[in-house]
Amino acid sequence: MSGTSLDGVDCALCEAGPAGLRLVAWWRKAFPRSMRQRLHEAARGGLNAHALAQLHHDLGRFYARCASAQPAGPRPQLAGLHGQTVFHQPDGPAAATLQLGEPAYLAEALRVPVVANFRVADLAAGGQGAPLATAFHVRMFARRGQHVCVNNLGGISNVTSIDWQAGGRNPHVWAFDTGPANVLLDLAARRFSQGRLDLDRGGRWAARGRVCEPLLQRWLEHPFFTKPPPKSTGRELFGEPFLAAVLKEARPRRLSRFDVLATLTELTARSIALNYRLHLGSPPDRVILAGGGAANPMLVERIRAALRNEGPGVTVRTSAELGWPLQSVEPAAFAWLAWLRVHGLPGNLPETTGACRPVLLGQIAEP
Repeated sequence: MSGTSLDGVDCALCEAGPAGLRLVAWWRKAFPRSMRQRLHEAARGGLNAHALAQLHHDLGRFYARCASAQPAGPRPQLAGLHGQTVFHQPDGPAAATLQLGEPAYLAEALRVPVVANFRVADLAAGGQGAPLATAFHVRMFARRGQHVCVNNLGGISNVTSIDWQAGGRNPHVWAFDTGPANVLLDLAARRFSQGRLDLDRGGRWAARGRVCEPLLQRWLEHPFFTKPPPKSTGRELFGEPFLAAVLKEARPRRLSRFDVLATLTELTARSIALNYRLHLGSPPDRVILAGGGAANPMLVERIRAALRNEGPGVTVRTSAELGWPLQSVEPAAFAWLAWLRVHGLPGNLPETTGACRPVLLGQIAEP
């Protein structure tokens, strides 16, 4: 799995079966700087067809090298490859999504079938093509008698709400993107450091700043936050153009780089809480944070504070506290989707993606 943050590849080796998954090993590889620069260009629409094709194959070879660096455990029998999203516009008659990374190289390196291109089947059935980790979240984190939210903090924040009333046979499940998580923070850190930093590590810059409430309130009026699910988003809404507007508004107010990072961090936290209030029906009992953003203590604390305002009984934990390293959850989810695909089982939940029916997700590349 490599996500909207465009920072590297997360790999998970899992034992899969009808009862779910067990994590065996987890590892990650950072993108080389030159590849990361090309991925940013692709996400901005700045590559021509030849350069995009070259990146598609170079990225496929990089995924193969990452998987081959497995540190422990038995040889895999199957692989799921999400690929790198460089475009995602799921609404309207011209809906489209594109994930780069040729799976044939991974199939050749591992000599096992590879399931890839997961999102398009749901999109073709009228869905958003996202979020797709929902089935895995429900399988691994649902608790009878509790309302649990699994919130992944990648470049974009997405939540799976699993409300399982005591006595109910099945939980009520919603899943959708809430808006930005790390993407604006990473872009701002890169901009303010002239490319020397890729992120505000530990939220240290944000911790030194002050939140600009008037700007924050303006940004929270973005229509995506109030749009009802199913919904998904990406860098098209909350990427470079959004940051350019942020910096333009910050300049006359003489905000420091620390103030901008503090305000963007608060935007992530409060937009999550706003989505919960508008779209979940009731406050959750427990929120489980996963993804790279859950390693940012400043962001986690602001999310805790925002959710305390929504319901004093909400407890916030990280997936690492439950035995799943922060960046293992998303790749494990696509291992689960790959297992479902080869067993002929649908992987999407139409009530969360908006698809007209359950569909088989992914196309299979044989070695």
